[in-house]
Amino acid sequence: MFHISDCRKYSRCPRLFHLEWNAPKREYQPYVRLDEEVSDLVIRKLGIRDYWLGKRGDPAEDAVIAAETYDWLVKARFEYGDLRVKVPFMHRVKDAWDVYFLFIGLYPHAEGLEMYGDTVWVLEQLGYKVGELRIVHLNASYVRQEELDVNQMFIVSDFFYNSSCNPSKRITAEVRARMKDPSDLIAEMKECLEGDTPLPCRTSKCASRVRCRYYQECFPDEKREDDNSIVTLISSRYKYDMKKEGLLRLKEADPERIEGHRMQYAQIAADQGNGLYVDRMALRSWLDNIDFPITFLDFEWERFAIPPYQGMKPYDVLPFEYSIHIMDANRSLQHKVFLSIHDDRREMAESLLRDIPKEGSVIAYNAEGAEKIRIKELADMYPDLAEDLMDINRRMEDLQLPFESGTVYDTRMRGTWSLKTIMGMMDDESGYHDLDIAQGMDAVYEWRHLDLSDADEEEKQKIIENLKEYCGMDTYAMTVVFLWLISLADEEPV
Repeated sequence: MFHISDCRKYSRCPRLFHLEWNAPKREYQPYVRLDEEVSDLVIRKLGIRDYWLGKRGDPAEDAVIAAETYDWLVKARFEYGDLRVKVPFMHRVKDAWDVYFLFIGLYPHAEGLEMYGDTVWVLEQLGYKVGELRIVHLNASYVRQEELDVNQMFIVSDFFYNSSCNPSKRITAEVRARMKDPSDLIAEMKECLEGDTPLPCRTSKCASRVRCRYYQECFPDEKREDDNSIVTLISSRYKYDMKKEGLLRLKEADPERIEGHRMQYAQIAADQGNGLYVDRMALRSWLDNIDFPITFLDFEWERFAIPPYQGMKPYDVLPFEYSIHIMDANRSLQHKVFLSIHDDRREMAESLLRDIPKEGSVIAYNAEGAEKIRIKELADMYPDLAEDLMDINRRMEDLQLPFESGTVYDTRMRGTWSLKTIMGMMDDESGYHDLDIAQGMDAVYEWRHLDLSDADEEEKQKIIENLKEYCGMDTYAMTVVFLWLISLADEEPV
């Protein structure tokens, strides 16, 4: 018996589907925190009183029996033609059933229509007349007060939203117009599972949005490619074509088939030289804007789908930790860290203002996409602290800029410029490899143990220690990379 998620995987990649079907079950770690049982909240939103509630593993006939006596079905499972679907909410209206899909996001777009269409198809094959289709989703403009207001937090929409996040096409009409009989797809999926695992086939879906978890398994040779391999060429549509034609190195790239990004030129120039490209004039210009003492700043935060605290919107973030390293003109360092367990944003903001010097530059990695946003959020939350908080933003420089702009490129970066990648090129003995927490999302998962109080005191202290070490490593790594940039700017070109 297949589920709609299996159909999506097969449509994306038969090999992905085959591997996932045969893989052992993994513990699911959601990227976004979701503590509330959303179905319970939506039941309140829809004003449902008397209903039948399905649960995981229910025999399909249970929902069929329930539909004979109940006007509301919640989480009902139905099966037809080897396809099993879960219907979030069904409401009997006269001789038809209106279906309410649940979208735990802000703006449901006309994507994933196969899921909606397959659900309707199964219901209609079983003899149910399906009426209106609606989607219950989160309200982007809702701001939580002391109590959660489900009526304001959710929107019941008859429309999909367009790219401008405005209502556009009617859900019922759009799903009906594009609904297909999935029988042929199901037959293909069965045939796929009966055979060997499909061979890897590189498509745009392999790394679109989020890289497939099997990418390295499918293309192991890519990891063994030389640092100056043509496959490291950033944002290149034709790099694999060029490789097939024997153009194996960055410096061999066909000028007619590169997109012309500044970073691409930096990569090619690095390979034409000794593996390193530096636009020293641009780098020195950037460094001229930085004044001592320099504060290197990094936040860690959690993102909540349902706002748990006053003043938060759906999908707002809650910063729970920051680390700073302060470097004086003699290059000596001072480290400070703040870690909270619950909603301590006010305390964090006040601590930040105490810890960061009133003068000098503040440096963060991806400052525009992270640290500046977090500080602006704190300033909006606490108007009495806003002026001083926004002064931090006015003094902030982005350490990522020299790399993402193509001002500096080392072939050892292999087409990426994450802080960990660049730190890995340094000869510094301190590094991420010895830490118990290896990446940002691991830090979030560990912090959840503190916030949800499911760890004993000894384990909590260990988590706190690991979080401080990880966040501290991020700001320490910035100091190492910054000093490296200074050394590059001071070198004379060969």
